[in-house]
Amino acid sequence: MTTREDTTTVRAGEELDVVALECYLRDELGSELVSKEQRAKFEIAQFPGGHSNLTYSIRYGDCEFVLRRPPVGPVAPTAHNMPRDYKLLSVINPHFPLAPKPVLLCEDNSVIGVPFYLMERRRGLIVRFKVPAEIGEDIALRRRLSERVVDTLVALHAVDIQSSGIVKIGKPAGFVTRQVRGWADRWQRSKTGELAEMDRVINWLLDRIPGENDLDATIVHNDFKLDNIMLDADDPSRVVAVLDWEMCTVGDPLVDVGLFLSYWTMKGTDGEADRNSSLRAVTNGPGWMTREEIIERYEARTGRDLSRIVFYETFARFKVAVVIQQIYFRFVRGQTQDERFRNFDALVRELSREALTLAEQSRI
Repeated sequence: MTTREDTTTVRAGEELDVVALECYLRDELGSELVSKEQRAKFEIAQFPGGHSNLTYSIRYGDCEFVLRRPPVGPVAPTAHNMPRDYKLLSVINPHFPLAPKPVLLCEDNSVIGVPFYLMERRRGLIVRFKVPAEIGEDIALRRRLSERVVDTLVALHAVDIQSSGIVKIGKPAGFVTRQVRGWADRWQRSKTGELAEMDRVINWLLDRIPGENDLDATIVHNDFKLDNIMLDADDPSRVVAVLDWEMCTVGDPLVDVGLFLSYWTMKGTDGEADRNSSLRAVTNGPGWMTREEIIERYEARTGRDLSRIVFYETFARFKVAVVIQQIYFRFVRGQTQDERFRNFDALVRELSREALTLAEQSRI
């Protein structure tokens, strides 16, 4: 299969049944989506980013879709739910158009072995491991980009979940409590050894869960970070898409803010495991908004009080550590052979230390 700059050949072990998939899509995709002439040029490539769900480019000539499916191997019972992801996008896209529009859901495991869905293909620039040439050392552009990303989060949290019906995708009551307890349970089920720092962080979080008011609930993306945001390649200060909605729900919006701040400010480690890692933020250099500036801008535009944001930042680092541990657990068990995951235990240790340091230095 031919590939383009933002895709690669499909990784070994993550191949799709091309014949079955093409046959299924031929029957399901109407002529208003793919013309007869385009159908003769079926191609599949893979998007290289991400450590969770797998994403592929499905191309019919100049017509392209994105296919998302669960990772290979056994997964947690409630994780990687493709029908839920599809329905989430169906509900959110009309009210927040930066969310890609879903196109097709397949729950028939006989096609590629697992449920999957197609969504529209958005095109643009994604900032991952290094500052791209389109941004470079342009300090003013970095500032504008920073502001637009914060404003995008503000806009997401401004969507009226009641009148839109989006409130039905989750249960706002007790959201933070469920999050902390749920991720603590995921840690217990996926850990491959004892880690005292994680136990201390869990206890600290459980002792400081903030009070919750259902009326303050908003959409919570639950993975809002720079490399889940697509920018206009010609004007990188313009956001053209927000991606990866698989953990989206409704609840306390500061969960999003805490995670965003954590990813934005992460310094990373000096070890081999951290090279080319999204845990080493590119946004620590000149021109990018600082943590304090982001907090000030978000507070000014929403009227929300972020005086206890360190709780949410601590929880964010803890949650990311658990996500990485779940991936490492699958690698240790031989459920995935992806060599990118071999040293993820070092990242878990580093994040647990960072979370504990944040907690112990806070005054809440």
